[in-house]
Amino acid sequence: MFKKKPNIKPLSPLKSSERRRTADQIIQDFGIDIPVAQDADPEDKAASAANLTALRKVLLPDNTLSARFTTTEGPDLKQVSGTVYVGSHEGTKDEQRILWAKVGDKMFPSVYTLWHNPRIVPLLYTPSFVVDKLQGGADLMTPGLQRGPPFPKKATKGSIVAIASLEAPSIPMVVGTCEIDVSSLGNVQGMKGHAVQTFHWAGDELWSWSTNGNPGIDPPASIDAWDDHVEDGLATQTAGIDLGDERDDGGVRLVPGSAERSEAEKAQGLEGEEIPSNKDFIDIVDDKELTTKEIDEAFKNAFLYGVRHYMDQHKNQPHYGLDFPLSQSNVMSLLVQPFLPTYTPARAASLQIKKSSWKKIGKFIKYLDKQGILKSKDRDGHETVIMDIDFTDRQIEAFVPYRLPKKETPATAAPEAKANGSSSENSVGQKLKLVSLLRPKEKLAPILSASKADPRGLYTSHELKQILVTYIESENLISPKNKRLVTLNPELANSLLGSSAVDNTALASGTIPRDALAERFVAACSPFHTILRNDADIADSKPKAGAPPKIQIVLETRSGNKTVTKVHGVEPYYIAPQPLADELRKTCAGSTSVDKLMGSSPKNPVMEVMVQGPQKDAIIKALEKRGVNRNWIEVVDKTKGKKKG
Repeated sequence: MFKKKPNIKPLSPLKSSERRRTADQIIQDFGIDIPVAQDADPEDKAASAANLTALRKVLLPDNTLSARFTTTEGPDLKQVSGTVYVGSHEGTKDEQRILWAKVGDKMFPSVYTLWHNPRIVPLLYTPSFVVDKLQGGADLMTPGLQRGPPFPKKATKGSIVAIASLEAPSIPMVVGTCEIDVSSLGNVQGMKGHAVQTFHWAGDELWSWSTNGNPGIDPPASIDAWDDHVEDGLATQTAGIDLGDERDDGGVRLVPGSAERSEAEKAQGLEGEEIPSNKDFIDIVDDKELTTKEIDEAFKNAFLYGVRHYMDQHKNQPHYGLDFPLSQSNVMSLLVQPFLPTYTPARAASLQIKKSSWKKIGKFIKYLDKQGILKSKDRDGHETVIMDIDFTDRQIEAFVPYRLPKKETPATAAPEAKANGSSSENSVGQKLKLVSLLRPKEKLAPILSASKADPRGLYTSHELKQILVTYIESENLISPKNKRLVTLNPELANSLLGSSAVDNTALASGTIPRDALAERFVAACSPFHTILRNDADIADSKPKAGAPPKIQIVLETRSGNKTVTKVHGVEPYYIAPQPLADELRKTCAGSTSVDKLMGSSPKNPVMEVMVQGPQKDAIIKALEKRGVNRNWIEVVDKTKGKKKG
């Protein structure tokens, strides 16, 4: 609802009686239990009143203000009005933020309230890539629900719920209303329709609003009190596995099982929870040799899966991180082998290219070419390579991911190698070249045209100075008395001089030093940049407007005295955040996470890698392995309040 900035009227203090009445209504509506000490006397009315007062202050602090607001929602821009409650929680240094928003007769908590008041609403889970879509204003569909069944008992139709990602399960990021009775769902696979209508999320205009106009506050690294929010029921979930028929794509229809997903499945951002271990899974999938038709289907689906994986994980990279042409070995190691459903020894033995109808990977690629999924070409007379993939092909778009084997099987060797930073991650060992370019502004067009140069072209500063020299010589503007001086003509004066004292002196004398004129010529251009990878030609690149981007490394203090190091801005340098995080987790022997940078565009998000501890040097070393020059990195140490280069 708050994708667009709401119109909030002036704030006014909330009367004590109104604050108590509103807090009591929240306690009643959300069914919040009033905390009671274990050794407390239930008949002690004074203690009960004190506990109720404390709970009221936690939900609606004494400094709470209120104001009416209006906004619009939906494609028809329906006008919505309500009340916002603004305040700051006790014991924090946070500035005042919107804590609650009331629309109609419903009070919605903001994410700030949920971060300080765990468990006041049911918490639902979905993969992080789905959370990214919700933070763009989308609703949560029923198949996106994870960690269930069973789902929270209070997640009934019309109830207010919070949503967190599977990757950061203790951090509520979205608030919405249940469109269906989620608590009664026995299975979500194959179901359709909306589960939760999104109301507010971390990153929207409600989150970003403040009394001082400062940007929104980043979520905490973790919230312990939300960690144990998942209801006990792992045994029930494990017993709930549906041993239904095999699917056409070689997968098995499963109800989500255990509470933890494999690293491979996390890497691919799949819907659903992890399957049982491979050893236990043999009892579910028939351990038998596959037919040729089944092998063919498994290889095709693995390729589609691999393409979708790269599309999901490398959204901001050219060709989704794939370097064309793709050799046959790269096709197998990157797009096929990691995604084969080798759940059992017999299936692993069956799923070999030589047992398919194609017998060879080259013929398999040509088959995909005939299907219109890709374009291939014979190279050197003995190898078929992929020149391009149609990422919009209907078979790729309609593909539904299936469960992958756990990493002890051969099928996950490639993802494991990728986590170790081996050749599977193609940014390691790359060579990068950052080229700064300039585009002349419109007022310089006469000078470039006279020099037979493209007025809208892109040039280096050296090339621009050469163009200026050509112009000066063609117009015979070199001063006969001093070759370091240039005689001003109307075009130079109008294009490069202003009304400053220095410019007036130059106009009065009719000459200006050549070096000063060259500096003005370069300064009158707009900056562009391009980052070239390996042996790429600048002619094949598409320069971007603006100065070259800096990779930002930020050290911060969290949860009192804990230091975390965050890095973002690596995508323009052809570096995938997830493999970088995987390597840093092992190098630094600490936990890492990858999440969308707060405030970045939902359509083109910037991902941020967070590492526990002061790990600036380890991150710089990992970036240098990937071709990043130290001068392209900016370090900000917020733990000391000083900025370092």
